Amino acid sequence: MSSNQKTVIVTGASSGIGFAIAEAYLARGYNVVGNARSMERLDEAAAQLGNPANFLPVAGDIADPQTAKDLFSRAIAAFGQVDILVNNAGIFIAKPVADYTSDDVEAIVGTNLKGFFYPSQLAAEHMAERKQGHIVNITASIAVQPNAKVPALLPVLIKGGLNQATRALALELAPSNVKVNAVAPGIIQTPLHSDYESTRAFYNTLAPSHTTGVVQDVVDAVLYLTDSSFTTGIVLPVDGGATTGVF
Repeated sequence: MSSNQKTVIVTGASSGIGFAIAEAYLARGYNVVGNARSMERLDEAAAQLGNPANFLPVAGDIADPQTAKDLFSRAIAAFGQVDILVNNAGIFIAKPVADYTSDDVEAIVGTNLKGFFYPSQLAAEHMAERKQGHIVNITASIAVQPNAKVPALLPVLIKGGLNQATRALALELAPSNVKVNAVAPGIIQTPLHSDYESTRAFYNTLAPSHTTGVVQDVVDAVLYLTDSSFTTGIVLPVDGGATTGVF
């Protein structure tokens, strides 16, 4: 396992955007510590990636503060430091406000809010001590500009909070040379949208470009942010223009 390259923690790394982000950093030769809820899914992801020696799977519910501790302690033990944290794990439940259940609330608060806070808290401490590092949060463009066609109060509530938290944490950590940014995807073709083919026409109405994005669009945005030495505190929509206005 390489300890002289940068080390990245990616949550929700077993599929979709998280898997693609992990794959992109591995292609650069970085060490990647990938988290998902089950080791079975991480083992499948590792096999797809070719079982590289510099991919360290750490299973656990990201809503549990102990999972974040495990991620950082194992990353540091294996690779010496953590340079980048990508808070990618998230769930999206869109429905009219009256239809949300208490289980929906607990699931979204757990994965999307706690799953951001606990890893970011540890990253802030670790990176501030080292006077370098990047935190990137994957949020949602609908939290920047809600859409009447897609009622989604809970994701807007939590992801909107994460967009503001990105700015607040960027300010707090700027004196320590730690960059904090967010990528706010629109509709991206991933396993999250298992019904993509049957609802393609509807999804295409959600951006003025009348198209949807692909995973690489989000990966490219994440790589830009972690390559930048002078960009912090931004929420970067990757959404075909959906947040630019009424269309």
